[in-house]
Amino acid sequence: MSKHLIAMIFTGIVTLTATATAFATKMSIVGRIQSEYSHIDIEGYSSQSTVNDPTFFSSWGFRVYEDLGHGFQAMAMIDFGFNTNGATQGSRELFVGIHNEKIGTLKLGRTHSPFADFAGGWTIDPFVYTTLQAAGSGGTMIASANGLGAGAYSAVNSVIRFTSREFHGFSFAALLMPGDADKLEAHLGGPLGGNGGNIGETGGEDGEWDIQVAAKYNYDFQEHKFQVFGGYSRDNVSTAQKRVTTANLKTEEVGRIGGVWAYKDFQLQGQYEFVSNAIGAATCSDAAALGSIKEVETRQCNSAMNAGGDGDVWYVGGQYKLGNATLIAQGGMSNADSTDFAKKRNAKSYTVGALYHLSKRTNLFGGYQHVNLIDRNETVDRDRNTWTVGLRHLF
Repeated sequence: MSKHLIAMIFTGIVTLTATATAFATKMSIVGRIQSEYSHIDIEGYSSQSTVNDPTFFSSWGFRVYEDLGHGFQAMAMIDFGFNTNGATQGSRELFVGIHNEKIGTLKLGRTHSPFADFAGGWTIDPFVYTTLQAAGSGGTMIASANGLGAGAYSAVNSVIRFTSREFHGFSFAALLMPGDADKLEAHLGGPLGGNGGNIGETGGEDGEWDIQVAAKYNYDFQEHKFQVFGGYSRDNVSTAQKRVTTANLKTEEVGRIGGVWAYKDFQLQGQYEFVSNAIGAATCSDAAALGSIKEVETRQCNSAMNAGGDGDVWYVGGQYKLGNATLIAQGGMSNADSTDFAKKRNAKSYTVGALYHLSKRTNLFGGYQHVNLIDRNETVDRDRNTWTVGLRHLF
């Protein structure tokens, strides 16, 4: 990229920011960048070391606010992800919405799900967006391909989401994804169906709306802080997905319950999820995959359920703040029931490590994760060991 082009882009950004401010609209450039040295070793198969951002934590974008008066604000977010090896993940959150401090926030567009950023999920995993994260990298959280789980950098297209403010400790969030089509397959390559690679996650002909709801309650007693949360997620199978006859796909349902207890510098957190008729949950992060290895026994997509099958996932962790450092220990287990074409298996994991805050915007992190994957049909028992150390900065 030439120096002249870089200068033009920079000048344009500054001009847009100044213009927005002049019209009482506040626009800020936001972003974050991370890189980590990680080593993954799969017992009896392969090992690999990289310097990268394998969970695509890094991103940049624009956040926009406009004061509408009477406690209302218009808001918008444009966020794009990348990693430090030059690869682009594409869009994260892309939405426009309305916020009221006494009611809550309404978003329209592409957003994260309540299972990711509201009730459990990322909010209780201190290693989220690292190689040691629980979602997709240790068998302890659902990481759905359609964004309805807690997968890193995932979001949900074509949604309406409302998140309430907290009322006497209680708050809730609801996400709706339209999925009804009269005759043609919904969103399959064009406005009238068409041909394309999209498998129609929005429901298809005569489909129903996908939905996710979650609620939490916060309660403080002296120096103790308690939080309990729960939620329900439904991903309706589309007509295109039904054509995957070997999987016998049906509507996926996920239930979640969990809680947090904090006392001074100590915290415990955990959650349990039950998955029925998994559709989008058969994914894992590249951090857990060790390159392009596709075999389940070696790739170790531990938080994945078998497509069309049931399963359950639980996670528990503890944190202790010691000065600028946070010491972390966590782990859990996933159980994937067998289907006609996939094996029954479980994965057990534990993770230990620490975060060290150099400032409010910059921190170091590192640790070790051990995962034991057992195929309960053919007695495959293969461990995975991961070490990582990294640095991240928010701007």
